[in-house]
Amino acid sequence: MSQNRTAEIARKIEDRQARIGIVGMGYVGLPLALLFSHARFRVTGFDIDPRKVEALNRGDSYIARIPANGIQLALANGFNATTDYSEIAAIDVVIICVPTPLNEHHEPDLSFVTGTVATIAPQVHDGQLIILESTTYPGTTEEIVVPLLENGNRGGLRVARDSSSPGIYVAFSPEREDPGNETIDRREIPKVVGGCGAAACDLACAVYGAIFNRTVPVSSPAVAEMTKLLENIYRCVNIALVNELKQLCMRMGIDLIEVIEAAKTKPFGFQAFYPGPGLGGHCIPIDPFYLSWKAKEFDFHTRFIELAGQINNDMPYFVVENVSEALNKEGKAMLGARVLVLGLAYKRDIDDLRESPSLTIIEILQRRGADVAYNDPFFPKVGRGRKYALNMTSTSLEQIPDFDCVVIVTDHSQYDYRSIVSKAKLVVDTRNATHGINADNIVRC
Repeated sequence: MSQNRTAEIARKIEDRQARIGIVGMGYVGLPLALLFSHARFRVTGFDIDPRKVEALNRGDSYIARIPANGIQLALANGFNATTDYSEIAAIDVVIICVPTPLNEHHEPDLSFVTGTVATIAPQVHDGQLIILESTTYPGTTEEIVVPLLENGNRGGLRVARDSSSPGIYVAFSPEREDPGNETIDRREIPKVVGGCGAAACDLACAVYGAIFNRTVPVSSPAVAEMTKLLENIYRCVNIALVNELKQLCMRMGIDLIEVIEAAKTKPFGFQAFYPGPGLGGHCIPIDPFYLSWKAKEFDFHTRFIELAGQINNDMPYFVVENVSEALNKEGKAMLGARVLVLGLAYKRDIDDLRESPSLTIIEILQRRGADVAYNDPFFPKVGRGRKYALNMTSTSLEQIPDFDCVVIVTDHSQYDYRSIVSKAKLVVDTRNATHGINADNIVRC
């Protein structure tokens, strides 16, 4: 390529001639692929799961919030999905959206990232832009992704640090998905971008600028990686604060929700966060541990962040203790009690089980000897996952009178809470879903 190689690539992006490849057709990658397709890019989705690939190529959706007609429109615009990673060679921009979970020791598990990069490295070519979106600790892009790309490609290419050098362009841009949020259009969410050099950052901003209304360039991938962690640690810490205050307010006989509603009338200096049964999703329960793990490399102990994580991790146990106490007051022991958990998803109105506190609550209840069932409109059946082995079928709400206790863990809007309360012997509400309903059989925790 010429000295103006980045300008040539940018023109290709502007003219919608650049081919986009999204690796990982999950909750982050699939919506991103559809955005690019809607913007008239030719998009290829890559995934190791042949069932997802087959569903997408049929025009079917496996994510509740993504309608099938959106996928069918993308197919008409040239979108396709594949398990064949050799097709990376024909792609101009590769965006990696794969999971970054924690292992059983609460340490970062980057195997999906390293496996993906090692797989695509032999296919990368001069002038190709590789962007990592997976949430991770600061340094991952430069310390792990770059060496894997440089050591694994067939042409001996290096990562290009300026516009004139041949090589691969690499950047990091954290995903900012908020499943279930229907109030903010995805295009309105600013896209933070940090490149390995100014040229990579400029190209990544050009790519994202085609589908997002605003890009936010920062000085390095590490800054972009830390930005994502700060956003979610901020939420984790504040949720831990209200979760701790909830426990105190219950002992003091004070309604914390009423306190929060009063406090948020202040027009400055306060943002409302609400208590719950624990944290779920891919980001908030995980991100603090990513930073805590990395901080140890610098002989730094993130005490404040780890304390918040501990408080939030303990909330499912707090819920179970309240269920046990509520049953005792009704003259019923936990051992042998029939308990119905309402909601498996980690938040309302989505079909996502990742890190859901419901899974932990069910597990604890079962260990305590309860006979546990669940209901969730998004999960008619649940088998085995990374952190659960339920092998259960959703129970009809018509059976509510047969249970000793109903525990509201996920406050789906489909539920008729007045009807649930009227049918149930005992309701333990962890989400304030029954606010405004006055009944003696409700315990709010």
